[in-house]
Formats: sequence, C-alpha cells, structure tokens
Amino acid sequence: MTWLAPAGFRTFCRGIPLADLNGFFTEAGLPAASGASEDGWAWLAHHAETNPDGGAIQQLGQYITGFRYADRVSDQHNVHMVFLASTPACACGHSYAVPHCAQHPCQFAYSRGGFAVSLFNLGERRESHRFGSQADLFIRQFLEEGLVGRTTRYDSEPGFNADGAETVRIIAEHFGLPAGPLGRD
Repeated sequence: MTWLAPAGFRTFCRGIPLADLNGFFTEAGLPAASGASEDGWAWLAHHAETNPDGGAIQQLGQYITGFRYADRVSDQHNVHMVFLASTPACACGHSYAVPHCAQHPCQFAYSRGGFAVSLFNLGERRESHRFGSQADLFIRQFLEEGLVGRTTRYDSEPGFNADGAETVRIIAEHFGLPAGPLGRD
C-alpha cells in the first residue's frame, strides 16, 4: 500500500472551510494544492522540494486550531487537524520528544484546540515513542496490530511496516480521512 507521495506533507482539517484553510496557509507563505471530501475533511498537499519546512506546516496547523486564530475560527475545540509527513524521520531525535529539524517534522501530528494531542514517527518501531496530551490515543489499535507491546510484528516479520503504511492505515481509519490525498484505494 502506498500512502503518500515521497517527500510530501498532508494536512487534513475538519471544522474549517477549505477556502479559509487555504487562506491561512497562503497568508503564511505556504500555499498548497488542496481539496475537500464529502464527509467534511479539507486537505492540503505540500511537497518538500517547494516547501521544505515541514515543521512550519505542522505548527501552523496546530496554531489554526488554537487561540491565535480565535478571531477567525469561531469554535477551535471542534477543529481537528491531522498532519502526515512522508519525509524520513529525523535521525537527530526520532525516538524522543525533542524538537525536530524543519525538514523532518514528526511524521504524524494531531492537534485540537491549539494543543498537540498526539505526535510520533511512523514505522520501524517508532510508534513506541509517542508524546502529546493524549500520547496513547491509538494504543489499543497499535497493540491489536502488533505495532507496540512486549512482542511485536516487528520482531517476527522482517520488513514489517518499514514505510509506516500500517500505521497510516490505522490513523486514516480512526479519523475517517479521505483516501485520495493518501494515495490509497
């Protein structure tokens, strides 16, 4: 399963109209290809070559859900932002809750109300290093799928989830993200 084009960033938002979301990112100097699904998710697609600062893209998404945009977003607590990056996890701190470099933001971030709810990197056991106010948001699904725990599928299946596709599948199912921007059937 492919889940994102290489070196790309996808930002999904529910609770803000697509035109407003586009406007926020364009004003910040981060214009993107965009679209909306019938079930309420708007999405933006950035490519790392034209927008290398994935950290700024992820951070702006978090800010939009919070009080910095209170004058323009009426109900921040009902705005959900999911960020996915297909850039490689940064070797400078992929296993710890430390700032990542701009080119290598956390590969998954979910924010609501201006706060980072859950953040982590994808594949190769990185899901075991989660942080945020609800770091264990996916723990039940991760345990059931063998991504975390005392013994994991990483232990028994060489190459399992190397690209993070299983993790993205769990995230997409949890939030009901549209398939098109994820590049999956």
